[in-house]
Amino acid sequence: MQIQRQFSVFMVNKPGVLAKVLNEFAQAHINLMAMTMMDSVEHGVMRLVGASPDSIRALLDRLNMQYSETDVLCVTLSNQPGALAAVTQKLSEAHINIAYAYVTAGARGGKTTGVLKVADVKKAMRVLQNAGLGVSAKTKAKSKGKASIRRPPAARR
Repeated sequence: MQIQRQFSVFMVNKPGVLAKVLNEFAQAHINLMAMTMMDSVEHGVMRLVGASPDSIRALLDRLNMQYSETDVLCVTLSNQPGALAAVTQKLSEAHINIAYAYVTAGARGGKTTGVLKVADVKKAMRVLQNAGLGVSAKTKAKSKGKASIRRPPAARR
């Protein structure tokens, strides 16, 4: 279990945009650990967690993409029914709100990763560690606090 930096990238909702952005990540050799895509009437929003937040930030700035950053809790789960339900139940019992969540298709050793946007990532981590849920050998806590929105350089002027 670890706290990671998630990027929400705002994109025009038209064919080829997602492919272009993902190809840029591939060409820059930036590994994405988790990603989800949603749409709205005006734009698509790609949420992603990657191995190198600094590299992701630099790439998005170079592409002149609008994005926001926030800390999310990445929980290691067994890839079996009820694994995410147990985590959400413990957080519910501790009165920790989950704004949204998504999971990866699978990870090493038959595990999967759950990405949770919670109101208090440090408290959520403590609750889950005390319950023995989502604990992996490596735990990293590097919270920078609240979300921040980054506009493309042209929009910042």
